[in-house]
Amino acid sequence: MIVTVTPNLALDVTYELPELRPGHEHHVRAVHGRAGGKGINVARVLRSLGQDVLVLGLAGGATGDAVRADLDGAGLAHDLVPCAGETRRTVTVVADGEATLLREPGPVVGPDEWAALEARIPDADVLVVSGSLPTGVDAAALAGLVARLSARGRPVIVDTSGDALRRAAPYAWAVKPNAEELAAVTGTDDPVVGALMLRSRAVVVSLGAEGLLAVTGDQVHRVPPPRVVTGNPTGAGDAVVAALAAGAGTPWPELLRDAAALSAAAVLAPVAGSFDSAAYEGFRTCLSSPPER
Repeated sequence: MIVTVTPNLALDVTYELPELRPGHEHHVRAVHGRAGGKGINVARVLRSLGQDVLVLGLAGGATGDAVRADLDGAGLAHDLVPCAGETRRTVTVVADGEATLLREPGPVVGPDEWAALEARIPDADVLVVSGSLPTGVDAAALAGLVARLSARGRPVIVDTSGDALRRAAPYAWAVKPNAEELAAVTGTDDPVVGALMLRSRAVVVSLGAEGLLAVTGDQVHRVPPPRVVTGNPTGAGDAVVAALAAGAGTPWPELLRDAAALSAAAVLAPVAGSFDSAAYEGFRTCLSSPPER
């Protein structure tokens, strides 16, 4: 079983408008809402891959109830710890082919609530900790959690940013920043140098159109994308994490090729947490085939 932990999960709400004009009244064409947060997106992809997955996180108020209901409707097993604060919403306004994202800060989480979340994390084959931290939980708390989970002898994958990424990296089996997140925390635009500075056993960096880079010990692996794809890139990084979790223990070159294929297939899907399955199989074949001479 794979367990995903989303400390600051959300209800993702999308408004579709013909156009967005600040200061004017708007009539919304359509509204979509579903449980969100990076760890939940990872779990959706894993379930589509046929993996046994459990979603953990903190949820409070009516928005938290809506998240639980959506997970039930999606058939995703979950164990969400109640918290006193209201679960946040992320609101995306889509108009004229562009998306404007509004992120609420989320609930203030106390030490007892954080301890209750940690106590609910079962033993698993792989553990994933993804996303931002709620107010009241600092980077040291996340690093402590990752250290204790890693002490169980299971792979722990961390996908976060800022000081939380820097502090948790030495305890993780793998971390998955994008190029901007890595540069922000290390102060260098060279992803190889930045990866070495994090001191994690494996650092997998999303490089956008340049594909994936992984630094594992003294080895550097690079995998280009299968081809140039256009679409919705918001779930591409979560698909990479899902591939790492599903394939933990696979040799790194093969694991990265699969992650690159799944990430590209996720860009072709309309919403984060899903992927184009036919494209995924085609991309895997493409990346696994030797180049023509």
